[in-house]
Amino acid sequence: MMASAARADGLRRLNIYQGETRISDEADVVLTTVLGSCIAACLYDPVVKVGGINHFLLAEPGRDTDAASMQRYGVYAMEVLINAMLSRGATRNALKARIYGGASMRDGYRDIGGANAAFARRFLADERIALVGEDVGGVGARRVEFRPALGLARCRTISAAAPPIVAPKPVPVASSTGDVEFF
Repeated sequence: MMASAARADGLRRLNIYQGETRISDEADVVLTTVLGSCIAACLYDPVVKVGGINHFLLAEPGRDTDAASMQRYGVYAMEVLINAMLSRGATRNALKARIYGGASMRDGYRDIGGANAAFARRFLADERIALVGEDVGGVGARRVEFRPALGLARCRTISAAAPPIVAPKPVPVASSTGDVEFF
């Protein structure tokens, strides 16, 4: 389920969660998501002024993947996004793409983020969709905001550093004189 929030700037922010795809041609809509090793592809047709975003967890499914979980995979998410945009009048040769995410979130594990980014680049090249920008890799999570009707995107890296350790404040100890006072 997507949450929408209107802010003082008059923009409607729609949160996109893992496995979701969303398109819009409304100028006041901002599609936003948070990524780690996942990838978000933002596509835009500057002629029709429609755009969309997806959020996928893994590049391609394994042999034993059931149909119900296909939305988690890039191969599915990219096709859904492109087809949704084409149904709104976009043309494949006008599409522009940006990709975000693909961070390596844990040391010692397979580089899922790198594999996801490589898949997205390869998919876009195979489909002849121009990749006009990317912010992928590294070790930090990202927040992406995309204005699909305008083709504008902003990506902020969320600090990968551990939160600072705050030393506890000393508790003052009352000095005891040994006297007891009753109230």
